[in-house]
Amino acid sequence: MPGGSEIQAVSAKCAWRLIPFMIVLYIIGFIDRSNVGFAALTMNRDLGFSASVFGLGAGMFFLGFLTFQIPTALLLARLGARRVIFCVMLAWGLVSASNAFMRDAQGFYTLRFFLGVAEGGFTPSMIYYLTLWFPLAYRGRFTAIFCTAIPIAGIISGPLSGLLLGMDGIWGLHGWQWLFLVQGFPAVLLAFVVLAFLPDGPAQAKWLSAAERATIAANLDTGPAAQDSTVVQALLDPRLLLLGISTLGSGCALYGINLWLPQMIHAMGYSTKATGFVATIPYIVSMVAMVVWARRSDARNERIWHTALTMFLAAAALAVAALAGNHLVVLVALSLAMAGGLSGIGPFQSLLTSFARGPATAGGLALVNTIGTLGGFLGPVIVGLLKGWTGNYGAAMAALGVAQALSALIVLAAGRLITATPGSPRAPLR
Repeated sequence: MPGGSEIQAVSAKCAWRLIPFMIVLYIIGFIDRSNVGFAALTMNRDLGFSASVFGLGAGMFFLGFLTFQIPTALLLARLGARRVIFCVMLAWGLVSASNAFMRDAQGFYTLRFFLGVAEGGFTPSMIYYLTLWFPLAYRGRFTAIFCTAIPIAGIISGPLSGLLLGMDGIWGLHGWQWLFLVQGFPAVLLAFVVLAFLPDGPAQAKWLSAAERATIAANLDTGPAAQDSTVVQALLDPRLLLLGISTLGSGCALYGINLWLPQMIHAMGYSTKATGFVATIPYIVSMVAMVVWARRSDARNERIWHTALTMFLAAAALAVAALAGNHLVVLVALSLAMAGGLSGIGPFQSLLTSFARGPATAGGLALVNTIGTLGGFLGPVIVGLLKGWTGNYGAAMAALGVAQALSALIVLAAGRLITATPGSPRAPLR
């Protein structure tokens, strides 16, 4: 990469300025989409929800999420990432807080669906925003650092949710109602901070010099696979279609674990408050794994195997969780499964954004997220159904493990297509 020392210094400056705030936003978003798992510890009893009702309601988020993926790509081209992020954060904060006032299963399904609609534009907008600032060679590590918001959210959400559930009866509200209210409104407040703090891109960043802006512009498109293409071309790219299909299984496993983890831990005999603290363990392991694995991927300039191997690890860990009878072994296995599911995000997103630039990047990300979102819907539903039928989580963990293994094989198949495509780079994607 030309001007390597210059772009390294500028990228570091942009990272320190933008990534911490972006992590805070993603933490709030992930807490709001997954806090229903902790609310379920008392909400299911108060509202009379069965395992299958909870699984379907938790999954409805992803059906709503799916509907706003492709429209986001079009809005990003017209409005820019900053304005789209403001709109989706304001909407999801209000909807998330409204969960405190649900009364039945129909209300649960409806609010989860519209929370998904509101949050649907957030992740592709944030990933697209990163592509405006960082060249491909640095994108894996910065994407992974940004995505450490997921395990950080889990670390924060567990103890906080346990404490909020303990507020049962205050001002006539249940603990789970306090949980939704307290964790929903920060998104509303931060939406307005986004407008003031995030520039639309390097050209609008007053804290960059003209030389630094020129350095970013000169290096953004030097990635070997970058090519001019349209949103439509990105949506029809068979490589992206295959990678999107791979996220069906990985999303199924990741969210099947994430949204049911508090109840699985609670079933081991822990109290509600203790469950919140124990649930942080898989996320602590995941946070370390994400950063280390992304740095390894960047250092070796390799994406495909760094994605597939994490999926194989998660599949093996879920098989252990399905068969083990010891609670400690199950907890370790779930931690490794979560780490495997999350540590491949950095290499995977870098692989995606290596195919196109500009609006086509948003279109490709939206396509993959749209397909993968179906997995996010299926995972919690499958766990709920199998838990209801069998009375335990063994069969559900086995099903999630199979889904992860299939995803890994599809990523490897996509890799063969990528390296066989004329003009595709071989070394960076081998």
